[in-house]
Amino acid sequence: MEKNTIIEKVCYTDLVFERVNKKLSKTMTQNEIKFLVLATLNDNRSQFEKIGKNYYVSNMPKGIKLVINSSTYRLITVDKI
Repeated sequence: MEKNTIIEKVCYTDLVFERVNKKLSKTMTQNEIKFLVLATLNDNRSQFEKIGKNYYVSNMPKGIKLVINSSTYRLITVDKI
């Protein structure tokens, strides 16, 4: 798994910040979302899985799943689990 590469290269679009807040029913700043993503990626309890063109990073204690494009490393969304 490319965990270190994902951590190093994860990137964001302006729209993804709005999407994350909507999906999580929150009003977090861009920096808060970036911190949440990096904290989740660095958490040893997170489970990484590649399915098709995306990485899925699930973290049960946080109750979230990150979806990251495997070729661009762009965050697509964050879902509640």
